[in-house]
Amino acid sequence: MSRPNQIRQVVLDTETTGINPKEGHKIIEIGCVELVNRRLTNKHFHVYLNPDREIDAGAIEVHGITNEFLQDKPRFADVVDDFMAFTRGAELIIHNAPFDVGFLNHELSLLKSENRTVESNSTVFDTLTFARKKHPGARNSLDALCKRYGIDNSHRELHGALLDAEILADVYLLMTGGQASLLDEGDTMGGTQQQAIVRLSADRPRLKVIRCTEEELHDHQQRLAKIAKAGGQCIWEQ
Repeated sequence: MSRPNQIRQVVLDTETTGINPKEGHKIIEIGCVELVNRRLTNKHFHVYLNPDREIDAGAIEVHGITNEFLQDKPRFADVVDDFMAFTRGAELIIHNAPFDVGFLNHELSLLKSENRTVESNSTVFDTLTFARKKHPGARNSLDALCKRYGIDNSHRELHGALLDAEILADVYLLMTGGQASLLDEGDTMGGTQQQAIVRLSADRPRLKVIRCTEEELHDHQQRLAKIAKAGGQCIWEQ
């Protein structure tokens, strides 16, 4: 749990058996990484899930997860409490959020004893919507954003929920203004960057003042005179 004055975000991604939960497709992997005050905490939530159905061949080409691999994995019902606890109260950072949220809410709806939704447990920030507003007309897939922001994703041969969540965390931090300064505990919220303020200790030794020499002062005044003669205005003389 984060302290009340801390901003907790969870970057989330899923892999599925297909593209439409209304056609009975299920989640087979959930990957989440935690940010507190825009810093990775190394805490994560990661599970593979047995969907009790076949995975579409096209989906396997994307993520490489097979039915055989998932045979001994837990069901969504087995991990739902841990998942909801990990994400509770956080802002979820998701690329193309309607897709992942739609699948998660579908899984929740299948649990007869559940009366929860993702939105009742967390708030959601869609990085795809944000990217489209920030870069209108450009490609805004996760791969395209990695290229735009200089993030090396060459180690990703296939999609994976945890790996994609880690990559998305880097994209999100750069796209919304960069990480907070390591010298400052200031926060950034809602995708806007705040000015980092570095506070020096009151007990620090007095800073040494190095004054210019007479020669340096003479050269400086000559430079100001040349600027003024050329029609420029020097704020030092105002």
